Amino acid sequence: MGILLTFFGGLVLTVGDIVMKKWLVNNNWYIFLCGLLFYFIGCIFVAFSFKYANIAIASLLLILFNIISLLIVSYFYFGEKLNAIQIFAMILGLIAAIILEYSGE
Repeated sequence: MGILLTFFGGLVLTVGDIVMKKWLVNNNWYIFLCGLLFYFIGCIFVAFSFKYANIAIASLLLILFNIISLLIVSYFYFGEKLNAIQIFAMILGLIAAIILEYSGE
C-alpha cells in the first residue's frame, strides 16, 4: 500500500511540475495556484504512505517515481533526449530503492 501511495504521489507531483513549467511560460497566477494544488495533493499521498513504509524509503520512492515520470514526459512530450548517464542514474536509483526496501526484513 505504501508503494502505491508514493507512486501516485510521485505522479501527482509530476503533474505539478508540468503545470509549474507552463506557469513560467505564461506567467498566469491561476496556473501557479493550480501547480501548488498538485504539489499539495502529492504531499498528502506521501504523508499517508508513511503509515505503511519507512519514511526514508517512502521519500526516496516518491522522488524516484517523480524523476522517472518527469524523464518520460520530458522525452515524449517536450522532445528532450536522455543520455546514457541519465538512464544509468535512474537504474541506480531503482536499485537503491529495492535494496533499502528489502534491507529491513
